[in-house]
Amino acid sequence: MRNEQLADILRPDSFDTIVGQSHLFGKNGAVRRMVESGRITNMIFYGPPGTGKTTAASVIAARSGMTFRRLNCTSASLNDVKQVLAETANIFGAGGILLYLDEIQYFNRKQQQSLLEYMEDGRVTLIASTTENPHFYIYNAIISRSSLFEFKPVGAAEMIPALERALAHLNRAHGSAIVADAKVLSYIAGSVRGDVRRAIGLLENAYFAAGGEGDGSPRTGAITEENVNDFRVSVGNFNEDAHYDLLSCLQKSIRGSDPDATAFYVAKLCAAGELIALCRRLQVIASEDVGLAYPLAATVVRSCCESAMELGFPEARIPLAHAALLLATAPKSNSAYMAVAAAAEDLEQGLGAEVPPHLQSPLFRGYKYPHDYTCNFVQQQYLPNDLAGKHYYAYGENKTEQAAAAHAARIRAEGGKKRS
Repeated sequence: MRNEQLADILRPDSFDTIVGQSHLFGKNGAVRRMVESGRITNMIFYGPPGTGKTTAASVIAARSGMTFRRLNCTSASLNDVKQVLAETANIFGAGGILLYLDEIQYFNRKQQQSLLEYMEDGRVTLIASTTENPHFYIYNAIISRSSLFEFKPVGAAEMIPALERALAHLNRAHGSAIVADAKVLSYIAGSVRGDVRRAIGLLENAYFAAGGEGDGSPRTGAITEENVNDFRVSVGNFNEDAHYDLLSCLQKSIRGSDPDATAFYVAKLCAAGELIALCRRLQVIASEDVGLAYPLAATVVRSCCESAMELGFPEARIPLAHAALLLATAPKSNSAYMAVAAAAEDLEQGLGAEVPPHLQSPLFRGYKYPHDYTCNFVQQQYLPNDLAGKHYYAYGENKTEQAAAAHAARIRAEGGKKRS
């Protein structure tokens, strides 16, 4: 039996029924005015999940008159893209193809580049969506040929009409008379951080937990906050709290040098499809928790993350495991992290506003060029006057930083003499 999502069944079919995003699809919305004037350009939609990106693409496609094709980049391959592009040469693509790429951040550079020629000559009009910053994950040439539109979390009040439509549909479909007052609908809408899909899923679960059922009689009753709370944590496959909890568990396991726990949390995050979040967190850990104890860790982890992004799941978990276990078994130091945090505290206090003049323009005299001195070192003031003599960095106890500490002591003892 097919278990179609209620949010998909109720997907709006016009700009008027899209909830939220009035800056894009309201009466004076930018995208609405553009489409209604007859122009459909390449577009990139970015913003949190459940804010209407896919819905908007469907509405635009229905108004375009073009052949509509949709690919989900979490599972689509380059061959899938080529099959769509090949349609431009036959009768089905004679009027142009509107291609919607959902989660385009999962396409690697080669997959994205394959679209350029077709976008350039108009055979393909691209609408792409992403939950990430497009400037980080979308090829610059794609961005330069597209208009970017931000989708914002949908406000609780804006979400109510969608919940009312969902409840009415459920009652019609099941011959029931379950009700939900305004307070409960507002409670649902306020529980999902602007995600309409999650709100509808939460309402649907609460609906089937509410009321009673007589012999052959329609179900009646009211949805309560208690019904909602029974499902609130489990809306979706991977709620936001669990997302951050697992990333926190991973970082603490790596920081604690536990490779077994590290492997477990990598596997759990991979099973949840958290490719981008996992890559981001591993790169943070490489500099925050391993840092100067093993400086090459940052380079290796970056390389593994780039490999994972190109491969996609399921193969991506192999370089991700490589990176995570390297970090878990590496020596640890947070000295760089602590140094910059201490400096940031002084900045927040308004200190260090004026940097030393001799470090600025060559027009200011007084700067000593270290390479003119023995050991390529000469003592001089680099910090601003109000911070002179302040120490932010403390050498870690690991082998690498202790070697750096010994080097610093030697050049201060032996250097500083002007070369002849």
